[in-house]
Amino acid sequence: MCGKTLILGLGNTLLGDEGVGVHSVNRLQQEKSPSRDVVLMDGGTLSFVLAGPIEEAGSLIVIDAAQLGSPPGSVQVFEGAEMDRFVANSRHKSVHEVTLFDLLTIAHLSGDLPSRRALIGVQPEHIDWSDSLSTSVAAAVPKVCDSVRDVLLRWTPANPNPVTQMGLAL
Repeated sequence: MCGKTLILGLGNTLLGDEGVGVHSVNRLQQEKSPSRDVVLMDGGTLSFVLAGPIEEAGSLIVIDAAQLGSPPGSVQVFEGAEMDRFVANSRHKSVHEVTLFDLLTIAHLSGDLPSRRALIGVQPEHIDWSDSLSTSVAAAVPKVCDSVRDVLLRWTPANPNPVTQMGLAL
């Protein structure tokens, strides 16, 4: 996957808003088939199996529910060192057995941490048994998809229509 961008949706779709990352990746897959430069992956509830795809990626965008201290459905993008700090400070609040921090640490120790990385966090309203998102978080999914496209646009070298070339139509 070297040089490719991995867009990784995390979460448990049986715990309501915790599944927002997976729902967002599914929506991106429905909107347009990704190009060979972009890989969309349902990362589910995380496991060490994801270390390989993360290490192989040239760029990484993670979508996950996150405690932002904001109203439910709020979306925030963290890039580079800002993402690293947020993930490190949030690792004890994760509902995942293996945390994103664990996976990024593995990639860092192996020397394969993607040079460009971003976390798109969504403030959950409820994390409890439910196979659907709350109204506020469901309404945020289009904004999450727009945020993914914005990050891809910033990361893409100048060309006539970089977002379409990356495989995600505007």
